[in-house]
Amino acid sequence: MATQIFTNISLLANTRNNVDFVRGKELSVLPSIQNAYIVIEDQIISEIGKMEDCRYIKEGTDLAVNTIVLPCWCDSHTHLVFAGSREDEFIDKIKGLSYSEIAAKGGGILNSAKKLNETSENELFNLAWKRLEEVTKLGTGAIEIKSGYGLSLEGELKILRVIKKLKEKSPLKIKATFLGAHAFPAAYKENHQAYIDCIINEMLPVIAKDKLADYIDVFCEKGFFSAEEMKMICEAGKTYGLKPKLHVNQLNSIGGIETGIALDALSLDHLETVTDKEIELLGGFEGYATLLPGAAFFLRSEMPPAKRLIEAGAAITLASDYNPGSSPSGNMNFIVSLGCIQMKMLPEEAINAATINGACAMEIQKDYGSIAVGKKANLIFTEPVPSLYYLPYLFGNNLIDKVMINGSFT
Repeated sequence: MATQIFTNISLLANTRNNVDFVRGKELSVLPSIQNAYIVIEDQIISEIGKMEDCRYIKEGTDLAVNTIVLPCWCDSHTHLVFAGSREDEFIDKIKGLSYSEIAAKGGGILNSAKKLNETSENELFNLAWKRLEEVTKLGTGAIEIKSGYGLSLEGELKILRVIKKLKEKSPLKIKATFLGAHAFPAAYKENHQAYIDCIINEMLPVIAKDKLADYIDVFCEKGFFSAEEMKMICEAGKTYGLKPKLHVNQLNSIGGIETGIALDALSLDHLETVTDKEIELLGGFEGYATLLPGAAFFLRSEMPPAKRLIEAGAAITLASDYNPGSSPSGNMNFIVSLGCIQMKMLPEEAINAATINGACAMEIQKDYGSIAVGKKANLIFTEPVPSLYYLPYLFGNNLIDKVMINGSFT
């Protein structure tokens, strides 16, 4: 691939050289270069700097005045592979039914599982591929995708095989998470241990043998999996090398955070409902506190306490939770805006949380998450904008001009 040079960039944002996460007060620091240039060779960023130091003025491609270049979003929590939408439940929510009430009448996760098990693997791939293309155009360059809508050996394997095919075909960096413990199928409603045994003894060995997952997840919540059940499943997953990335404290505090920390989870996700003690624990947690404001927005629930977590020293990550039931959008630009508007994060904090920390929560920070020499050229080129703050401020507009993945515009 030929050398590409872009000059007179208004702002090159998040030019972080290290590959470490940022936490606490460091989240508000976004290293950037004004009036900058960038050089890309063979998919890799080979040089960045100020225009006054640029040797390539004649060879470079000038960008439109006031164009900002950012690293692509790293969306570390999604359920992008699903069979159908759930707009009927959207109406149920408007009428006042709760998440738990919808689930109790066969909706929610069980609804998605029914649709998925009736859908062919090829059709499922085509649906997921279209969604992946859509989020790429919105600036996502790396993404984690969970299973969890199969709730049977064949159903879970079907989703994970689709994710594997997406990995093979897509230029995006994709990580796969096994979430067989998303809900208890109706047949196991009165026998939880039997389904847990199925996960441990039937699903995990095949998933490990075929290398279908990078991580393991459990939905730890009242009416779903207890903290003790989560521990049992995650310990089994760890014997196959699957690190935990866990759903905890979305609706209730039932010990998921303490158990997740004890399990050395890579990330603890959701955190809409946390106690003062849990915030303190997350402040010292070595993993990532992944916040999903899209779900809280859609369900009209309390937003995660981002500012208090930041003040406690937590490593905050922002992700979309793209799924058909509680967050039917993979638009990370909107998620960054929600971080600012609804959780009172500074734009710098939200961008760090959605880029370098998102990369860390998928263990890909060596190559993704910031604009630095040696990293992949996964870049967002904005429309002309007056400032970086304009991006989350004008939340209803698509301000992306073009997206580059591995040195090529999509």
